[in-house]
Amino acid sequence: MQRVSFSRRRFLSSVGAAAASLAVPSTGGGAMSMKRIAPNRASDSFRADVDLELVAKPGSAPILPGRETNVWRYSARLLAGPADTLTSIADSFLGPILRFTKGQKIRIRLRNELPERHITHWHGLHVPALMDGHPDYAIDPGETFVYEFEIRNRAGMYFYHPHPHEATATQVYRGLAGAMIVDDDEERALGLPSGEFELSFVIQDRTLNDANQLIYGGGMHRSMFGFYGERILVNGRTDARFEVASRAYRLRVLNASNARIYKFAWDDGTPITVLGVDGGLLEAPETRPYVMLAPGERLDVWADFSGRAVGSKLTLRSSRFYGALPRMGGHMMGGMMMESDLPPGSDYPIAVFDVARAVNDSPALPRSLAKIARWREEDAANVGHPAAIEISEAPMSMLLNGQPYDDDIQPGERFPVDSLQIIDIFRARASGGMGGMGGMGRMGMMGRGMGMMLSMRHPIHLHGQQFQIVTRAFEGGDEAYASVRDGFVDSGLKDTVLVSPGERVRILKPFGDFKGRFMFHCHILEHEDMGMMRQFSVE
Repeated sequence: MQRVSFSRRRFLSSVGAAAASLAVPSTGGGAMSMKRIAPNRASDSFRADVDLELVAKPGSAPILPGRETNVWRYSARLLAGPADTLTSIADSFLGPILRFTKGQKIRIRLRNELPERHITHWHGLHVPALMDGHPDYAIDPGETFVYEFEIRNRAGMYFYHPHPHEATATQVYRGLAGAMIVDDDEERALGLPSGEFELSFVIQDRTLNDANQLIYGGGMHRSMFGFYGERILVNGRTDARFEVASRAYRLRVLNASNARIYKFAWDDGTPITVLGVDGGLLEAPETRPYVMLAPGERLDVWADFSGRAVGSKLTLRSSRFYGALPRMGGHMMGGMMMESDLPPGSDYPIAVFDVARAVNDSPALPRSLAKIARWREEDAANVGHPAAIEISEAPMSMLLNGQPYDDDIQPGERFPVDSLQIIDIFRARASGGMGGMGGMGRMGMMGRGMGMMLSMRHPIHLHGQQFQIVTRAFEGGDEAYASVRDGFVDSGLKDTVLVSPGERVRILKPFGDFKGRFMFHCHILEHEDMGMMRQFSVE
């Protein structure tokens, strides 16, 4: 437990410094994992179809009028491959959109020009363990790590971002994030809206001070609940507004926020038409009154402005829902008020679409989209004894399977390669204990008074191959759950799933092709950095 105590002391020190300086703290990048593994080098035998250099470095970007904001950012240079591999987002701190095709062999030379350790994770891609961005492979300033892998995923939107332990939240918050888009023959044959009629959105929330500089921190409770910014950014800019024609568009949406969950809905009550989720297209379009999108999740939407008059507008909003924070968590914690100009679960605009021109031609919504190979529970290797991802939480103690992140692998976290496994994700029964916090003086007293109040939704992300959701089982008639339950799209392939208090989610997950260690963790990044992360060993 000595390592856990060190992590807590370090965490409290960093957030205290952040609150005092109104700046993003530098965490040092992975103090808990002290491994120094030589960075991977390029292989002479790997024949890359795409070869690019990706650099993580400090910079600045315009977010608000006036002074530019100091950020950390990804920049890229194409060394070989199709010219459309890189698409920069104008006036944005976000990394370029990386466009790949299923079957391509990719080489990415990641160079770290940050003042701390760094490694990049290819969120949603099925790649070898060495190429997945495991925290143990974090590289020092000035070093280069070479990734080499084949694109095995279906067409879809994916996500690249930092993954050094205890520094993921701060590095993402500073600006290190980007979207990847994979295409394939099946999707191209559908003729979905493309070019100017395909809009990619990376949605985040940030707080800036009067000098237009990022603010992060604000006390221990910010990391207990996750960090929530006071401005919504779309593609790195505030007050997103888009001019559209009176026809159908395709919207690709990535939630790259540290902790904020969105409840997407059109302001005029039009249902949301969903084409796809994390792992690409659904088998057929589905409509929902609203759609929930947790950190790390993606959404593919058919947005049809046909028949709307020039000069009209349609607003994509995040609608009100309950249980965004633990009960009473938004009011008081240990005498500290948790206030925000944009409270989690409130109603606010995301982006406005102005119909600027009339057109007569628009594609029709396809009745069928893609074929998904369905797995069956009876084909799983562990029928009758599912594996578990057990969520437990208390002040300063966010755990999975009863343990913080560690190099040790528990028996239930080992799986044979090329197997299909049933995994149940659920919350541990409340014990009234404080996760080892009872002896911490005033904080222990505060924790004992709050233990039963910490009951949050957690987006659980599993690295490696994507999974299918089999069932959601919820006990009780909770008003908070009722405000979100119609917004889950569970029929497609997923790599991140939002799990609510009182809910048990069963998934079928394959562990194919690659041996090694693959992470699973809460994608509230502050929880991940606190240790709400474990790893599977595929053997």
